[in-house]
Amino acid sequence: MTINNYYWHVRLDIPVFPTQSRTGGQYSATILHCLTEEDMGLCESVRGWSWPGSAGTFRAAVGVLLLGLSLAQSVPPQPACPAAAAPQNLAQPQYQDTAAVDAGVGFMAALVQSFLQTVQPNPLPKDLILQIVHDYNQVQLNQEIIKEVLVYEVGFLVCAAIGVLYIVLMPIVGFFLACCRCCGNCGGKMYQKQTSSIHCRRRTFYWTVFITTVIILAGNICMFKSNEAMKVSVDQSQVELNQTIGNLHSFLTAVPQQVNDVVNESYRTVQEVTRNLDAIGPQLGTEIKERFRGTLDPALSSVRLLDQETVNTSLQVDKLNSSLAQLQSSMNRIQANVTAVKNQINQTLAKPNCAGCNILQSELQSLPLDTSITIPSFTEFKFAVDEVNKINLTSKIKKVEDYLDSIPQRVTNDTKDVVQSSKQMLDNIKTQISQVTNDIPLSELTNVLETLNQVQREIGRVAPEVERAEYIRWTVCVVLCCVVLLVVLCNLLGLVLGPLGLTPKADPTKRYCTSNCGGIFLIMGAGFSFLFSWLFMIGVLVLFLLGGNVYTLLCRPWSNGELLKLIDTPGLIPGLGIGPTLGLKTNISISDIYRDCENNQPLWTTLHLYELINLEDLLNVSKYTEQIQQLFENKNITLPTITFLSPEVKNQLSNFSKRATNIDFTAVTQKMNNISTINLNTIADKIDAIAATQLNNASKKELQNEAKDLRQIQTDIETTIFPQLKNLNSTLQSFGSIAEKINGTVGEVLSNVGAAQDFLNTKTAQIVRTESKRFLDCQLNYFIIYADWANITITQQVGLCGPVAGAVDSAEIILCSHIVESLNAFWFSLGWCMIFFIPSIIFSIKLAKYYRRMKYSDAYDNHLIMTHIPRAQTKFT
Repeated sequence: MTINNYYWHVRLDIPVFPTQSRTGGQYSATILHCLTEEDMGLCESVRGWSWPGSAGTFRAAVGVLLLGLSLAQSVPPQPACPAAAAPQNLAQPQYQDTAAVDAGVGFMAALVQSFLQTVQPNPLPKDLILQIVHDYNQVQLNQEIIKEVLVYEVGFLVCAAIGVLYIVLMPIVGFFLACCRCCGNCGGKMYQKQTSSIHCRRRTFYWTVFITTVIILAGNICMFKSNEAMKVSVDQSQVELNQTIGNLHSFLTAVPQQVNDVVNESYRTVQEVTRNLDAIGPQLGTEIKERFRGTLDPALSSVRLLDQETVNTSLQVDKLNSSLAQLQSSMNRIQANVTAVKNQINQTLAKPNCAGCNILQSELQSLPLDTSITIPSFTEFKFAVDEVNKINLTSKIKKVEDYLDSIPQRVTNDTKDVVQSSKQMLDNIKTQISQVTNDIPLSELTNVLETLNQVQREIGRVAPEVERAEYIRWTVCVVLCCVVLLVVLCNLLGLVLGPLGLTPKADPTKRYCTSNCGGIFLIMGAGFSFLFSWLFMIGVLVLFLLGGNVYTLLCRPWSNGELLKLIDTPGLIPGLGIGPTLGLKTNISISDIYRDCENNQPLWTTLHLYELINLEDLLNVSKYTEQIQQLFENKNITLPTITFLSPEVKNQLSNFSKRATNIDFTAVTQKMNNISTINLNTIADKIDAIAATQLNNASKKELQNEAKDLRQIQTDIETTIFPQLKNLNSTLQSFGSIAEKINGTVGEVLSNVGAAQDFLNTKTAQIVRTESKRFLDCQLNYFIIYADWANITITQQVGLCGPVAGAVDSAEIILCSHIVESLNAFWFSLGWCMIFFIPSIIFSIKLAKYYRRMKYSDAYDNHLIMTHIPRAQTKFT
C-alpha cells in the first residue's frame, strides 16, 4: 500500500444558503462548506430548524377572527331584491295639425269687432234665449219677448234703418238729380262763372275727390282680400273638419286601447310572477345556496389547501425517505471500506519490523465512522401523513358541494303544492283587475264614434254642393268688387285726365278734349255710384245682419266662454246631462269638461270617473297576496343536516399537525455536519510519515499502500457522499418549508370547518325563512309596482282629452276666425265704400265742371286802371 502526500486545505463557516425564512421563521443552523485544494469540494453543515410557529399561529388567529365575526352576525347583509321592470308609459296617439288662426283678414278683425262692439255692447242674453226656447211655440203671440228682442237688437236696428234710408234715398236722390241736371239746374247748365277763387275751389275739390277715391280704393282692396280669404277658408274647411274629426276618432279609439293596455300589463305581471314561482328552485334555492357559500367557501378553500399540502408533504416524505436510504447505503459502503483498511493497518503495525508504529494506534481508534442517519419522529409523521391521505379530503369537499347543489331541487320539491295554490290566487287577481274594462263606460265612446263617422259622411256628401255655392258666391262678390273698382277707375281717370288737359286761364268754352274727358269720367263715376250703391247697400245690410248677429250671438260668446255656460243651463238642451248618462252622482258641465280638456287632463278627472269606479278596491290585491304569504309561511323547507368533518377526521388532522410540529432535524443535521468533517487524508499523511522512517521496505511499502487506500476512500467520500449530503440538505429545506405550513393550515381548517359546521347547525332554518320571505316579498313587489303604475296611468294618462278641446277650438277657428271674420270684413269693406260714395258723388260732380268744356263763356278781368285824383289843398291868407 502506497501512501501519497496530500495536504489539508480546510475553509470553514462559508454559508452557501443564507439564513432566511419564507414564512417569517428563521433557520437555527448555518451550513458550513469545506473546500478542497481546487476549491470545488465542500462539506455542508446544516443547522436544525426550530418551530417558532409565528406564521401558522397568525393565519389561524385571522381565520378564527373572521369566522367569529360572521357568526356574530345573526343575519348577514341581504342582497337587494331585483327590481321589477317598470311598465312603460302608455303610447299616446299621434294627432294631426288642426286649423290655426289665419292672419289674412286679421287686420280687419279688430276694426270690425270694434264696430260690432259699438253696435251691440250687450252680453249674450241668456234669459231671453231661455225664454225663447221654453216658449218656442208661442213666440209670435208673446209680444213681451218680441219687445225684448227688439231692445236687445236696437243697435242692429239703427244700423239697418240707416241702411234702409240709404237704399231708399240714394236712387231717389239720383233720379231727381238727373232730372234737375237735365233741366239745366243743379250744375247741369254748361256755364261756369269765372271768379277770383275759382282755382282755389278747383284744387280743394280735386284733393277732396282724390282722398275720397283713395279711401274707396282701400275699401275695395279689402273687399278683394276678404273675398279671397273667405274662399280659401271655405275650400279648406272640409280638410280641416276632417282632420279635426280624425283627431277625435283617434282619441276615442285610443281610450279603449289604453284601458286594455293597463289590463294587459296586469296579465304580464301575473305571468312574470308565475314564471318566478315555476322557477322557485333555481331562484330561491340559489339564493339560499349563495348564503351558505358565504361561510362554507372559506372552509372549503382551506380544506382544498390542506389537501394540496398533504399531497405535497407526501411527495416530500417519499423524497426525503429515498434520500436518507441512498445516503445510508453509501455510508455503509464507506464504513465497510474504512474498516477493511483499518484492519490492514493494524496488521501492519503489529509486525515486529515496523519501527515506531505504536504512535499510530491512538489515531486508528477514530477511524470507525458513525454512519447511522435517522430523523427522530419521522416514522410517526410518515404514518400520520398516510392516515390523512386515507381520509380523502377531496371526497369531503365533493360531499359538501353536492349538498349545496342539491338545495334548488329540494326547494322545488318542498314548495310544489304552495306554488300550485299561489297560481290559483294569481288567476283570481287577473280576473279582478280585468273588471276595470267592464266598469268604465266604453260603450258610450262607441256611440260617439258612430256619430262622428256619420258626420264625416255627411260632410263628404254636402261638400260638392258647398263648393258650387261657394263658387257662385265668390263670383258675385268679385263682380261687386269690380263694380266698385270701376267707380274708382272713373274717378282716377278723371283726376288724371282733367289736370292734364286743363289750361287755367283758357276760356271754359275752349277747354281741351283731354280735360273734357276727365270731367266726363268724374260724371260717369258719380253715375255708377248712384246706379249701384243702393243695390250694394242691400247686400251690405243683409250680410251685416247675418254676420254681425252670428258674431255677437255665437262667436263672441264662444270666445269668452259665455256660450258654453249657456249650453250648461239645465233644460236648454234636453238629454244633455252627462253625469246621469254616465251614472254619476253629480252632473258635469260642458264648461268644466272644456276647461279640463284645454289643460289636457285625463278622462278620470274630466268625467269624474272616480264617482263611478272604486279604483283602489279594483287594484287592491292584498287579500290574495296575504293568502299567498300565509301559504309560504305555513310551508317549511327542510334541508338535511350534513357533517363536514367527523370528530375522528378532526383528531387525525390534529395528530397530523402535532406530528409535523414534533419533527426535529437537529440530530440529522449534526450527523450531516459530522460526516462533512470526515478527512482521512490526515491519518494517511501520518501513515506516510511513519512509512518514511521505516528501514524495512516491506513495512514501508505496506504503510504507503494503506495510506493510499485511505486517500482513495476520502476521494470516494467527496465525490459520492458530499453530493448526497447536498441533495439531502435541499430535500430537508423543502420538507421543512412544507412541514412549517402544516400547523397553520390544519389550524385554519379546523377553525373554518368548525365555524361552518356551527353555522349550518344553527343558521340553516333562519336562512331558509329569511330567503323565502325575501323571495315572496320580491314577487309581491311586482303587484305593488303594477298597482301604483296602474293607478297613476288610469288617473293621469288614460284619455288625455286635449284633442276634444282642440276640436272645439278648431271648429271655432273654422267658423268664426275664418268664415265669419272674412264675411264681416267683406260687408264692412263694401259698406265702407258705399258710405264714401256719397262724398265721392258730391265732389266728383262739383269737380267735373272745372274740367268739362262749357257752352257759355264768362270773362273775368283782373287788371283795373286807376286814375289819380289830386288831393284838395286849403290855402290860408
